[in-house]
Amino acid sequence: MVLQRDQPVSIFGAADVGEDVVVEFDGQRKSTRANADGYWKIELKAMKANAVGQTLTIRGKNEIRLNDVLVGEVWLCSGQSNMEYPMRKIVKEKAPLKGEFPEHAVAEANNAQIRVFLVRRKFLAKPDGRYEGWSVAQDSALRQFSAPAYFFGKKLQEELGVPVGIISSAVSGSRIEPWLSESSLQASPYFKDKKVGGDPGKFYHSMIEPLAPYTIKGFVWYQGETNVFLKETVAYAHKMKALISAWRALWQNKKMPFYFTQIAPFHYSLDEKGEVSMDRTVLPEFREAQDLVLQIPFTARIITTDLVDNIHDIHPNYKWEIGRRHALKALKYAYKKDILADGPEFRKVTYQGNKALVHFSGAGDGLQAVDGKPLTGFEVAGIDDKYYPADAIIRNTTIVLQSEQVPQIRQVRFAWDEAAQPNLVNSAGLPAAPFRTNNPTKNLKLK
Repeated sequence: MVLQRDQPVSIFGAADVGEDVVVEFDGQRKSTRANADGYWKIELKAMKANAVGQTLTIRGKNEIRLNDVLVGEVWLCSGQSNMEYPMRKIVKEKAPLKGEFPEHAVAEANNAQIRVFLVRRKFLAKPDGRYEGWSVAQDSALRQFSAPAYFFGKKLQEELGVPVGIISSAVSGSRIEPWLSESSLQASPYFKDKKVGGDPGKFYHSMIEPLAPYTIKGFVWYQGETNVFLKETVAYAHKMKALISAWRALWQNKKMPFYFTQIAPFHYSLDEKGEVSMDRTVLPEFREAQDLVLQIPFTARIITTDLVDNIHDIHPNYKWEIGRRHALKALKYAYKKDILADGPEFRKVTYQGNKALVHFSGAGDGLQAVDGKPLTGFEVAGIDDKYYPADAIIRNTTIVLQSEQVPQIRQVRFAWDEAAQPNLVNSAGLPAAPFRTNNPTKNLKLK
């Protein structure tokens, strides 16, 4: 396994009531006594990264020896099926329409500095000492493991040059509610006196809570598709806040990084028979609610509008790029690397005659069209609030918009459709975030 570097590391377990326990690792020797519940915990002093395997010894009435233990970075990745998506599916994918295709990633994996731990749904609720969760990221262990989580860890290991341990705890089709604690909902002013469905706490208690206090660096989250089908907006943002609060409280660290994935394009508006069942703007409105979470310190999110080849596939490929983009966030914000990790973000708009000037941050060395074609995805409206496609010209970090149908522009929106896959990127090839200038939540504060 991998233990977290540069911060105190919790080692914990079960023993007979009052049993003396001694833990030895990396030249440290710590002792404690099991409490009235048979629980014990010690803290090892912070250690530097170490890629040479050591033995962790735990002695009580019996002795446990855990061999080949490394010290490096440890992250927890969670969510629903697009996070759970196993590596074995990569080789079955069609070649993507753009970018690289790590088709043979499992066969080529031979880096013993990357370790993975797959949380199996029925295991953690009833811990069993015979369960061996940690594996080197290769062969059958890797085939079963989360693809986004693995590629996230792989990029981190390449850039940091230290061992990386990744824990994956995800459930296909899950709503957000099972992943947060009931107490975090009760503590939320937004949900006071409101009944929240969706089995709050179900997976939190069985698949998240038992992981603590295993020392980790932070969290990566890819969930929301199920809640899009429920047409949630602001309520989802408050649930995200409750989840982040619950997880950080569980690990007793209010500053733990939490990075999440903006939901990818998909025809949510069509039911299984191809009939229209909801508006095409339900997805962008959900993303707008996701963005409210960025008010919470130490959070970040990646954009995925360019990572879909089949708009009718709710499980798009490009999981390798999902992992890479999350790794960029971690490298920049958690590890303070001087890199470009954010795509273009709407900053403000100014109106000049029949034109609208949209100003962006995160342009890097300049905005560009990833395919070299005219920019797509921009729409403008006048006082009648009817939107029309706009011609868009790049001017440094600004986009100049105009439309023959709108002589006096009053509103702008970008990628405001469930199927929108615009081509605006920055110099690092990272896509621009969807937005609308008449965002009804722009002054909303998460409480």
